[in-house]
Amino acid sequence: MTGHVTHPVQVVAVKAARRVRLAALLAAAVCAAAVVLAPFGAFAGLGLADEGDRYPRVSYTGRFTFVRLRYPTFGFDRNPPWFHDYPTADLHLSRILKEVTSVDPRIDGSNILPIEDPELMKYPIAYMSEPGFWTIDEEQAAAFRAYLLKGGFAIFDDFRGPDLDNLEAQLRRVLPEGRLVRLDGTHPVFHAFFEIDDPDAFVPPYGGLAPGFFGMFEDNDPQKRLLLVANHNNDLGEYWEFSDTGYAPVDLSNEAYKFGVNYIVYGLTH
Repeated sequence: MTGHVTHPVQVVAVKAARRVRLAALLAAAVCAAAVVLAPFGAFAGLGLADEGDRYPRVSYTGRFTFVRLRYPTFGFDRNPPWFHDYPTADLHLSRILKEVTSVDPRIDGSNILPIEDPELMKYPIAYMSEPGFWTIDEEQAAAFRAYLLKGGFAIFDDFRGPDLDNLEAQLRRVLPEGRLVRLDGTHPVFHAFFEIDDPDAFVPPYGGLAPGFFGMFEDNDPQKRLLLVANHNNDLGEYWEFSDTGYAPVDLSNEAYKFGVNYIVYGLTH
């Protein structure tokens, strides 16, 4: 429904997948995803940061669809930061979500939307890559504020070090009173489907910096809804993208999928 984040109810239930061996299930799901991604191969190298219809878009049907946020970039003729890992990471995660939960996501495509696009209101969860490069103007801030406060949930991924400072600065324009707080393993987002007792123990794809997970709550109240999650010193999308290539140990790819599935399940149920 345009202008509203509510959408057809998607009941998320714990299925028998919790009782099977996760590694085998995820491996099979990722192999199947390779077939799904075939039509997108021509776009894998495109990173042109223009406003044209260079990125395949699927129509709104009420089913969960992975949405990636696009923001203005300068000096990136190819492969702008928001584009990183597209479309493979997006569709791999969607396929895993379909295999291990009762969510029925689109696996035939994903969407890229500017923050200010009214279409964003149709989709309950939005993903942003490399928020260290993100800048936002007043129009975009107002649109994103409305999205989050009406029930939208945002995932910030693939950033490290002082990029966190930029993320905080941009979020202050969105929610001036909001503040980022560090999340630990007791928060429900880490138990929405899979049990992640110690998120900080997760090994990021790039060494040297300890991972941390941050969030912002409605009214800054930890007892209320989590509006967003930020994976600092981490890059879950990297694991999702290359999970069928042998780039990383299977166990680490599986753990990255657990975070992604939990985020989506949390966003759909809160």
